[in-house]
Amino acid sequence: MPKTILIVDDDATQRRILETTLSRLGYGTLTAPGGREAIEILARQQGSIDLVLLDMVMPDMDGLEVLERLRPRNQSIPIVVLTAHGGVDQAVKAIRAGADDFVVKPASPERLRVSIENALKLGTLTGELSRLSRHMGGTLKFDDLVMASPAMRRVVRLAERAAASSIPILIEGESGVGKELIARAIQGSGERAGKPFVVVNCAAIPENLVESILFGHERGSFTGATERHVGKFQEASGGTLFLDEIGELKPDMQVKLLRALQEGEVDPVGARQPVKVDIRLISATNRDLGRLVREGRFREDLYYRLHVFPIPVPALRERPEDIEPLIRHFIAASAATERKSVRDISAEALDMLRRYPWPGNVRQLENAIFRAVVLCDGERLGIEDFPQVAEAMGMGEPGTRAFPREVPPGGPNGTAGMFERARGGGEAIAAIDRSGHLRSLEEIEADMIRLAIQRYDGRMSEVARRLRIGRSTLYRKVRELGIELRESA
Repeated sequence: MPKTILIVDDDATQRRILETTLSRLGYGTLTAPGGREAIEILARQQGSIDLVLLDMVMPDMDGLEVLERLRPRNQSIPIVVLTAHGGVDQAVKAIRAGADDFVVKPASPERLRVSIENALKLGTLTGELSRLSRHMGGTLKFDDLVMASPAMRRVVRLAERAAASSIPILIEGESGVGKELIARAIQGSGERAGKPFVVVNCAAIPENLVESILFGHERGSFTGATERHVGKFQEASGGTLFLDEIGELKPDMQVKLLRALQEGEVDPVGARQPVKVDIRLISATNRDLGRLVREGRFREDLYYRLHVFPIPVPALRERPEDIEPLIRHFIAASAATERKSVRDISAEALDMLRRYPWPGNVRQLENAIFRAVVLCDGERLGIEDFPQVAEAMGMGEPGTRAFPREVPPGGPNGTAGMFERARGGGEAIAAIDRSGHLRSLEEIEADMIRLAIQRYDGRMSEVARRLRIGRSTLYRKVRELGIELRESA
């Protein structure tokens, strides 16, 4: 999708010349015969115009007045000023009023191209910095989320309702779908905007440190506690505590978490008195907590305490309408931060990325785009810039290639065995299970050893050599993984 540029000039001939020039450079255009019309167009089509090409001298409202009116409401949109009257004074006035660049008419197509590209990069970088500032400052809004699908609009409608209250929220969804961003947007849209937003990944905390990290500890309360430590609950007091991967908490910590939520206070390790805390709790999980409750691995009373307002976030493969806007957003952001000239993607590559199932969701897509932009030498990304995706989609090298099975619609159950590597079409190892989740490394390793033993007729020396491990290591893994060997092996 080409960038759209609004041309503002009272000279009809000049507008036509600029339209033709910009079309040849690959941009879409809108025109306005004066400053007042430009302001009205920007108000009506907010978000769909990527840059303004603004004439400095116009009868109804000159360029400086337009800048003064636009800048307070459109901080991030790039503006390039055009004028037939060059000079340092004019340039200084325009830049001080908020213009990103200054071009003297008649401008050559090459000068226009360079100015527009630089302004677009600067605008993207400014927008990303502003978004990052809101992200870190606890003022991220739902408008900052990149989305186009009806499924994500439903998620945002739910989240907006949740933001208006202090009700506990549980965000459910696969890893990488953007649960933390939604949590931050909930805080940034509620009464605790700008207050602390403290993130705790429950799966990443060593088991023996969970209590100390969550609730804090006093100096000397245990070996190694040389200083007093304020826990995450106290850090988040007045703001929001985001407990990610909460399904990974051990049963003993579930009890202490439940008490902290019920009483509104925590007991730091070694403290004589409990400490009152005031937090907004948002939890997230990529597991089925209801199933964990039924299996006895998650407390039922804590589950009901957390599951007051669930917000399910669909996987990226279930909202394909979001893929293209996310791709274009990541291209612009990566190109700006890495100072690359990439600004588009080929139709073939875009189609391939749309059809890819993205098991790692938005996080995987962002990483793939970032890598492609960094390695790309041109202005447009192609299939060759996504070798792993191309290989997995059966568009890579013909000798040994990864290929997807046909994926039936209806969500993750259709993605079993999505990424399989095969040579000669006869042997394959599935990386994804029938529920759509990645299999463990232990399961894949066991399958690889079984495949190697079968492939080389139980000749363990050859199996060890092909797997590049020692024979003793191979036999140890066979025992540990419970792999049966034939008598001749």
